[in-house]
Amino acid sequence: MAQMTFAYKVRDTEGKLLEGTLDGDNQGLVANRLRQMGYTPIKVEAKNAGTMKKAIRIPGLSGRVPLKDIALFGRQFATLISAGLTLLRSLTILTTQTENPELARIVTDVRGQVERGVSLSQAMATHPKVFDRLFVSMVRAGEASGGLDQSLIQLANMLETQAALRGKIKSAMAYPAAVLSLVILIASAIILFVVPVFKGIYAELHGTLPLPTEILIQISNVAVKLFIPILVLVVIGLFLFRRWIKTDQGRALWHITLLKVPIFGSLIRKTAISRFCSTFSSLLKAGVPVLEALDITKETVNNVVVERAVDAMADGVRRGEPIGANLTAHPVFPAMVVQMIAVGEETGALDQMLGRSSKFLEEEIERMVESLTSLLEPMLIVILGGAVGSMVICLYLPMFKVDTLINNGTNG
Repeated sequence: MAQMTFAYKVRDTEGKLLEGTLDGDNQGLVANRLRQMGYTPIKVEAKNAGTMKKAIRIPGLSGRVPLKDIALFGRQFATLISAGLTLLRSLTILTTQTENPELARIVTDVRGQVERGVSLSQAMATHPKVFDRLFVSMVRAGEASGGLDQSLIQLANMLETQAALRGKIKSAMAYPAAVLSLVILIASAIILFVVPVFKGIYAELHGTLPLPTEILIQISNVAVKLFIPILVLVVIGLFLFRRWIKTDQGRALWHITLLKVPIFGSLIRKTAISRFCSTFSSLLKAGVPVLEALDITKETVNNVVVERAVDAMADGVRRGEPIGANLTAHPVFPAMVVQMIAVGEETGALDQMLGRSSKFLEEEIERMVESLTSLLEPMLIVILGGAVGSMVICLYLPMFKVDTLINNGTNG
């Protein structure tokens, strides 16, 4: 007989009302299981698959769980475990406290697997889009050492720091992106709708237009006639570009190019190295073996150049060399980080040195983002004013010599 899903309402030992779902053969067995978990069942009923509402899932948008939600889940989970609650009870509480519906659904599934005897790390590994290899490895290390709460706290700290750093970088980039989008929008509107009006006015005068005005009108003519083909080509180009950077060769070339971009390249490099240091440090603190920790860390840095350096580190460790022995051949790593790794390995405090390096880089990134924001704001205002202003001037240039224009048209 196939198991059914039952929705329940229970009260815990403190009298708090909890709701959730549980799989079972029948209503009585589910109620008994809830009592064994320390709850007092109030209502247990089978969920009707035919009338149950299904969430609307939008391809590419649905099913995403923000990093800050995962970090909050980890911190709440650690708090419950450290308070002495059982694993199942903690997961049950988290299913009701989690505001993100997708994360709540996944936690419910993880709890169901744990009830059936699957380990927590194995259950989480079935949802790699939310609980990545780093998360699963930290949980597995916590399970093995008996310090699951400490592993979760380390995870939460790391994820919260990464989420905050990512948020600052995104907010700093949002303004330039908005201004550049506005420039493109205004320029397109002028070329497609405003210039043709002036073109008709000047055509009636039959005069010779200034060169800048003539160039702008010709650009407008091409844009109006080929607007749809140009738009289609842009969309296809963006699609092909996204496909290309997903290939190994395209991704490598794109990441190398990004690192060479002035100012932004340095910001990208420091962000990747900071992520490397914080992730590697957390894994070592959790007791994950060095080679496995390097392999996992490589997946989190999101930069091919740094990944190659991490591969070189792992190869050196396999040959019995010090961890940072091969980093001098990879200039993507700052000299300060290389020295900190060497000192940490010599003193047996590698995880601490990596943590300090990560903290130092995070502070540098914050300063860079603040400086970049203050620098870009006036620069982008000049670009916006210059782009729109130059078009307006080109359109009105003939107006300054309208008498000459009319005379030339009459004489012609």
